[in-house]
Amino acid sequence: MHALSDDTIIALTTPQGISALAVIRLSGLDAIRITDQVFTGKKLEAQPSHTVHLGTIGYPDKILDEVLVTVFKSPHSFTKENAVEISCHGSPVIVREIIKLFLQQGVRLAEPGEFTRRAFLNGRFDLAQAEAVADLIHAETDNARQAALNQMRGGFSKEIKHLREELIHFASLIELELDFGEEDVEFARRDDLKNLVQKIQQYLTRLISSFDQGNVIKNGIPTVIAGKPNAGKSTLLNALLNEEKAIVSDIPGTTRDVIEDEMVLGGIAFRFMDTAGLRDTNDAIEAIGVSRTRERMEKAALILYLFDLSATTVPEIQKEEADLKALGIPYIKVGNKVDAAPAPLLKQLENQNFICISAASHKNLEELKDAILKQFAIDAVKQGDVLVTNLRHYQKLTETQAALARVLDGLNTDITGDFLAMDIRQSLHHLGEITGEITSEDLLANIFSKFCIGK
Repeated sequence: MHALSDDTIIALTTPQGISALAVIRLSGLDAIRITDQVFTGKKLEAQPSHTVHLGTIGYPDKILDEVLVTVFKSPHSFTKENAVEISCHGSPVIVREIIKLFLQQGVRLAEPGEFTRRAFLNGRFDLAQAEAVADLIHAETDNARQAALNQMRGGFSKEIKHLREELIHFASLIELELDFGEEDVEFARRDDLKNLVQKIQQYLTRLISSFDQGNVIKNGIPTVIAGKPNAGKSTLLNALLNEEKAIVSDIPGTTRDVIEDEMVLGGIAFRFMDTAGLRDTNDAIEAIGVSRTRERMEKAALILYLFDLSATTVPEIQKEEADLKALGIPYIKVGNKVDAAPAPLLKQLENQNFICISAASHKNLEELKDAILKQFAIDAVKQGDVLVTNLRHYQKLTETQAALARVLDGLNTDITGDFLAMDIRQSLHHLGEITGEITSEDLLANIFSKFCIGK
């Protein structure tokens, strides 16, 4: 990733492929001037910011397309630099030729996330808000969209900055005490510092505890559908998705690899995975599928374990459930083929937390969906709600809490000011890493490399 410079960069900001329209973005000191060189229409440098102009774009002897050009003049743009957005027809040939034309004018291709990185480095927003831009782009549910929007608009950042400012005040007073060490003066009242740290700890605890919900909202729930061969796993996947996603047959071992797809239930994205039936097998390929099933089960957030009620017994159910419990993963016991189940078996399974369904006829499917949602009950995210959805933020918050715990221990044991100052500095460092007030080139490169090229 290039450091902030006067380079003018370019990228396609709309998805690749054929479409009615495509948008190409340029940003940099010379973005408007260079566009003027290849645009036939109004003189763009003479136009006000945030105006749109119709014209053609191309070489002196060859028009590439008729386009709309939107002008953004520094600092009133996403990057706070001069910027241009070119709306052209969505032919990949047109897009390629327009970008090629600008490269010939000295513009270079943008790297992943470089527009957002420039916005961050130019003070458009802080690092937490920049990361929220990527979350907003990839939001798959309304809850994920609202959580990302709340963070992008600075709700989370404002709280972190406020806490940091209060700590900085006390840190500066303690540092001042160190300068007058021989005079035994106390500028920072220890009781006031203790009350502040306790207040911050309470707020950090609320933020940290919100990560479980925030992570579910942002990343969804990997849900494995497991069970013995012919339990009806593929039929259940098709029923949940309401489409023929997986091949269904009466031949045991039909599913040999993981088949997955996503759906939204109650504002949460669930990624359902149909897996190979669990059994001992001499078939080398099926054995690989069974191994992958066990791997997915160990990494799942939820397991839907299917029992074929037409061909199982209570002892078999108890043995399989014992294996399930050993995994330590939340699971739901699903009795499939309830229409063909013996009445005595159904009687024995009463009050055993079974959801009895018929995946083939969709019987009790809504009851199963309700049981799935109860495992991850969340409230709808509202405007202004502050949730931690980013693992990096969660780690830094827990590190801050640990540093502040050391501050409290020091206050309770009358530790000297230099050690107290050291722990406060550490907590300030971790908070600053969240918003980007303290950062490194490696951290920025890692964060922005995960963005889209055009963002």
